[in-house]
Amino acid sequence: MNTAIMSSEQVVDNDEELVYTIDEALTVLGFGRFQALVLAYAGLGAMAEAMEVMILSFIGPSVKAEWGLSSGQESLITTVVFAGMLIGAYAWGIISDNYGRRMGLLSIAVVTSIFAILSVFAPNYISLVIFRMVVGIGLGGGPVYSSWFLEFVPMQNRGMWMVVFSTFWTIGTIFEASLAWIIMPRLGWRWLLALSSVPCLAAFILYFFTVESPRYLYLKGRTSDAQNVLKKMASINSTELPSGILVSDKMSELDEELTTSENTELLSTMGNKSTSSNSGFSSLFTLLSSTLIKTTLLMWVIYFANSFLYYGVVLMTSEFSSRQSKCGAIVIHSNQLTDSSLYQNVFITSFAELPGLILSAILVDKVGRRISLVLMYAFSFIFLLPLMLHQNELLTTSLLFGARMCLIGTYTVAGIYCPELYPTSIRTTGVGVASAVGRIAGMICPYVAVELVSGCHQMAAISLFEAVMILSGTSVLLFKVETKGRQLNDIVAVHN
Repeated sequence: MNTAIMSSEQVVDNDEELVYTIDEALTVLGFGRFQALVLAYAGLGAMAEAMEVMILSFIGPSVKAEWGLSSGQESLITTVVFAGMLIGAYAWGIISDNYGRRMGLLSIAVVTSIFAILSVFAPNYISLVIFRMVVGIGLGGGPVYSSWFLEFVPMQNRGMWMVVFSTFWTIGTIFEASLAWIIMPRLGWRWLLALSSVPCLAAFILYFFTVESPRYLYLKGRTSDAQNVLKKMASINSTELPSGILVSDKMSELDEELTTSENTELLSTMGNKSTSSNSGFSSLFTLLSSTLIKTTLLMWVIYFANSFLYYGVVLMTSEFSSRQSKCGAIVIHSNQLTDSSLYQNVFITSFAELPGLILSAILVDKVGRRISLVLMYAFSFIFLLPLMLHQNELLTTSLLFGARMCLIGTYTVAGIYCPELYPTSIRTTGVGVASAVGRIAGMICPYVAVELVSGCHQMAAISLFEAVMILSGTSVLLFKVETKGRQLNDIVAVHN
């Protein structure tokens, strides 16, 4: 028999005082106006990140022509951004887990907005590379936005709302392609950088209206502050908090499956112990501890695979859909493609992600995180399989469209599953390090997607992508914990 979460009618002492947990409070408060405002701000951060990443597709050729750069120098502008994101993903996780989600949000907004503006006025190539690398460090804070939003959402439909949050990334990519289409031919790359920095500036200005996560506040022993935030949420949502006092989710037992398994280890991260233990490298050591190492390594495989597959398919779409024929039916970039065609193609292919997000929203709270991931890896495998052999242009485009639709789904669901698995005290660090591992894949996948395909090795490229899908799907199946409908406890259960 499953043990129910402690309700407000249960007692904790001889006075039979009524109590409630944060998850019970969030359930009663529901998803209302307050959460919508939190979603808007977190979504703005995701949109800003997407625009600053997408801009790399457009400014490189113009900067190269203006300053007479080599191809290697042009590529370095992109590489340093991803290198910065590697650093930022870990650094912002540490700051957010030790000094608060709001401190992480402020640091990210300050760094990103200042150096995005400085990039506009870069006098030479070296300064542009330095400024864009620091922008990349700021962009590495994406997991802080997602974790902060996650901690305000009721558990009953958390997956669906996290998918809605993910749509802001797609909106950002579409908006950036539209902006480049309009601005680049008329005003040039500096104006595109300037206008693309507006969401970063807006995130900095609106930061002062944000509040700290009540779950984080309670974890740090600031119970009265946590209750004040919950009261503010109730007021804005026009609802009432449960009767009684706020207590720890640790006082609630997990369900029978987790509590009775001999192979289950529990990591408690409550109270002041976590305050002093999770600074600097100790957070990474916690992720690699005997309790969490299986979760961490499997999640690294999934994040690496998702980035490798997603960016690889995006690049292969460009390779396969160009106009110049080579290697039989394989096609590569044509020098005759106009800038307008480039912007138009990026704009159109970005819409492949919208049905993928809809599919994720349907599946994630219906069948769970694990089954959703496995299904979408399987569909992606099926879509890419015919491309082992040369296909006509229409079929090739359709298959790649389907693969991208499913892969944005795996990206999105993994982004929900990962922060749900980690405890509050190291949540943003865990997601941040996994994201950093994914950035490494994003840096190396062009050597497969572009070099193998343009080198007339289409079968080898597709075979490698299929193997990565099998590996990532198998990794998902090795997880024993399903987080659908489960509260975000400060205790993580991991099966070894």
